Amino acid sequence: MRIGLLTEGGYPYVSGDARLWCDRLVRGLEQHEFDIYALSRSERQEDEGWIQLPPQVSRVRTAPLWMAEDDGVVHGRRARRRFAECFGELAAAVCAAPAVLDGSEASGGVTASEASRGVGADRFGNALYGLAELARDEGGLVGALRSEGAVRALERACRAPGALRAARTARVPDLLSVAAHIERALRPLSLDWYEDDGLGSVDLCHATAGGEAALPGLLALHFAGVPLLVTEYGVQLRAHYLASSAAEESSAVRALLAAFHGALAAEVYRRAALITPGNTHARRWQERCGADRAKLRTVYPGMEAARFAEVGERADGSGCADPDTLVWVGRIEPAKDLISLLHSFAEVRKEAPKTRLRIVGAPADGPEGALYLAHCKALAAQLFPDEAEGVHAVGDNPVSFEEIGGPEVPSLAEAYASGSVVVLSSVVEGFPISLVEAMFCGRATVSTDVGAVVEVIGGTGLVVPPRNPRALAEACVALLRDPERRARLGAAARARALELFTVEQNITAFHGIYLEIVSRSPVRRLVVDDAGDPLPFGVPAEVHVPGRWTEARLMVTGRPRWAAGAPVRATAPLPAGEGA
Repeated sequence: MRIGLLTEGGYPYVSGDARLWCDRLVRGLEQHEFDIYALSRSERQEDEGWIQLPPQVSRVRTAPLWMAEDDGVVHGRRARRRFAECFGELAAAVCAAPAVLDGSEASGGVTASEASRGVGADRFGNALYGLAELARDEGGLVGALRSEGAVRALERACRAPGALRAARTARVPDLLSVAAHIERALRPLSLDWYEDDGLGSVDLCHATAGGEAALPGLLALHFAGVPLLVTEYGVQLRAHYLASSAAEESSAVRALLAAFHGALAAEVYRRAALITPGNTHARRWQERCGADRAKLRTVYPGMEAARFAEVGERADGSGCADPDTLVWVGRIEPAKDLISLLHSFAEVRKEAPKTRLRIVGAPADGPEGALYLAHCKALAAQLFPDEAEGVHAVGDNPVSFEEIGGPEVPSLAEAYASGSVVVLSSVVEGFPISLVEAMFCGRATVSTDVGAVVEVIGGTGLVVPPRNPRALAEACVALLRDPERRARLGAAARARALELFTVEQNITAFHGIYLEIVSRSPVRRLVVDDAGDPLPFGVPAEVHVPGRWTEARLMVTGRPRWAAGAPVRATAPLPAGEGA
């Protein structure tokens, strides 16, 4: 079958999110044909280019979300009236919808009733598809969405009876900010991806995220009846709430954007044929945001187990690990709560003075990551002054900060092999990749109860409350003192990881889901002759059989209508690092 893979800031870009799992999925399902429709996030991401694409990728079309030149479309009176009606209805649906979350409630979750109350999903959906039809008929909506009329329609909706309390306090700068955000989110409406030779020709749209990534899939379903599959390994709506809580925005802006993204997520979940969360934590969020439980199928991310096989399969169960060493592996940032880990390690040293802690990882991008790493190093130096065995020996700190690729830690697998217990101390976590890697290596783990940790561990490791250094220390000491228990837990963890979290199980699951969706909701295409009459046998039977029955198409880089006239770039798969 032919799959339209929809991404936003992801595959096939070198620096894209979910790049690895998308590439593994496409390569693993070589019996299918893939068309990639990618929304880029920045000019830098586009300049970095694509990864090397497999032959089953027949087409790549890209469009930027980070910029939109004026499309130059001049709307007549009738088109302006249609836009005013549709956008006014969309703004009214957003302003009348309950504020699912504001910035202060981002960690608490939402309820399904909150996501579907108010004017109802139909009002938002009808307005959205009305705007899409107008964009198709007129050639784009960029100028209209940026117009003063759009801002005035948003203002009228905010002042209308029954509007959100926070929305009624919106000032002109707030309205401009919200209107600009909605214009950016709705840029996919102006793309030329929905014709019969685009998304209208695929058998299934697979959105690799919610939000803007799934919007082209909604339009393909609306215009051509193409079924939509949505995969979320990190729920976009939750990410928006967490980001808005940290942003310096007014309560009116937060409330309006929360309502808009909540309505968009509810529409995506309502129209999708199936939704595949990456874990139960994401699944609960989707249910609270209006997803039908009958449509949800948990599909765990697939990870390569082979790179950890040598460490995990060592006969003694512990490899060359130092039995007195704790290991932490990950990206150094505040969410990982290394401060609590260091205080916990101080408690561990009181019970087991010979224990060492190896912190392996690089700081997060930006000045915040470097500042946090410096703060952690300063705290380690304060808590653990360099120790020496004698007056003539050089002191040594029991805490070390290292990066993958150094002489002590040449590879990621060796980082996990360097200790007997792997620790995760996060206060915020989605799907804990480092925990799964430790499980592949057969390591006993101590983790905080955040995100999908309990689901991933499944009883093969110790779990403690977050921000509790004493509980973390007690769990670490319990495993350090019991090598037999460490070996049992490590072996059980590796067996669980091999059963649930490999690339093979991920590919097998999606292959079955693809066949199920297409068998339940096939795209009905009517082929006509020059006179417009139905052409018998216009769709041959072999199109339903897996295989490459048609001549391979050239890869092209699609352009939105508002970027018409821009030069077409690469027409063939590019190696990693070269511009797209």
